[in-house]
Amino acid sequence: MPLKTLDNALEVLAYFTEGKPSWGLRSLAREMNMSHTVLNRILKTFERHGYLIQNEQTKMYELGLKFMEFTSIIRKRMQLSEFVEPVMKELVDVVDEAVFLTLKDGSDGVTVEIAESLHPIQYTVTVGSRTPLHVGASCKAITAYLSEEEQYEIFQKAERAFTANTMTNEKVLIEDLRKIKEQGWSHTRGEYVESVTGVSVPLFNHKKVVFGSLTIAGPTYRMQKEISFYVTELQKKAKMLEHYFEKFNHFYM
Repeated sequence: MPLKTLDNALEVLAYFTEGKPSWGLRSLAREMNMSHTVLNRILKTFERHGYLIQNEQTKMYELGLKFMEFTSIIRKRMQLSEFVEPVMKELVDVVDEAVFLTLKDGSDGVTVEIAESLHPIQYTVTVGSRTPLHVGASCKAITAYLSEEEQYEIFQKAERAFTANTMTNEKVLIEDLRKIKEQGWSHTRGEYVESVTGVSVPLFNHKKVVFGSLTIAGPTYRMQKEISFYVTELQKKAKMLEHYFEKFNHFYM
């Protein structure tokens, strides 16, 4: 397969997101500025191998179950359930709110593990969900420690406002990230989801390069303890996770 064709095919998959999980041939071709014929060939190839499925009623394409196999392989390799999940549940027991682990993937943060609280009203994210790195406590805790070049690329994509509190102005973002890096933690209210507060700390690899974050999140009306309380508890568990992830240095260089 020519590299250009492979690039196009992989780019197609990147358009299937949590916010837009389904696409029709014409709408996707228009969005990608791609020939209908070329795109149709790519979609049919993915469908044939189980990576995409086409809804018989709507004729829209969606991600297929084939991707679940990769998720299972990655989770097993990283042993998230064996080590990471118990550590996060210990934190839930202390703070009484949901805790989630986010890893950097390109210009997004990806939720890879969640430990829910027992409250009937929770801040719910799903494993595998992607969030732009300019919004929310979990992503800003990562972005604050990236190079200026990486931050600049993120700022170019920071046009979408998820709520009235989402920061999209470059100067405002730069100042906010400077403050986060200086204090060592991120705190947001209603930036990604209305009435939700998040507190997050970064995770660093053996070279002191940020690769993810650990976050506590819940309804703002319930997150009323001092920020220092949440930060202290997060930092305790973050050190444990960083030590654990050292075995994956080949992945988090």
